[in-house]
Amino acid sequence: MLREFPRVPGTYALILELAMPTDLTIGRLGRIRFDARFYLYAGSAFGPGGLAARLRHHLGDTSRPHWHVDYLRAVAGIRDIWTSEDEQRMECAWYAASARMRGASPIRGFGSSDCGCPSHLVALPRLPKQAVFQQLLRTPLGDCQRES
Repeated sequence: MLREFPRVPGTYALILELAMPTDLTIGRLGRIRFDARFYLYAGSAFGPGGLAARLRHHLGDTSRPHWHVDYLRAVAGIRDIWTSEDEQRMECAWYAASARMRGASPIRGFGSSDCGCPSHLVALPRLPKQAVFQQLLRTPLGDCQRES
């Protein structure tokens, strides 16, 4: 996936596809069963290099995982990446919107160790549509404090 991403802070969603069911040990979360489905991971990029640096990490080598999603990335392909340039962290609102998508199943504790959200990863039965996601994002119930 060859795309240029801006070197500014922002929020992103990785749309992943796992072709075969697999069990993975995810850091301190332990062993988790992942079904062959689509997954939407909501994250933020506020470190040096912003979205460009964080997404370059996610698109690169996964042999030394750092974040929870790196473990899943080792076995799942990236189908799409959605981004938004933001001065404030929006990944909790993005998770809340994705969790309301039809058939969404949150993976408890995944990627949300630094906030109050139940997760930042949802499993989905079909490839998510960005237009549907954006509509859900505009509806009330946007942050993790109200969701948990």
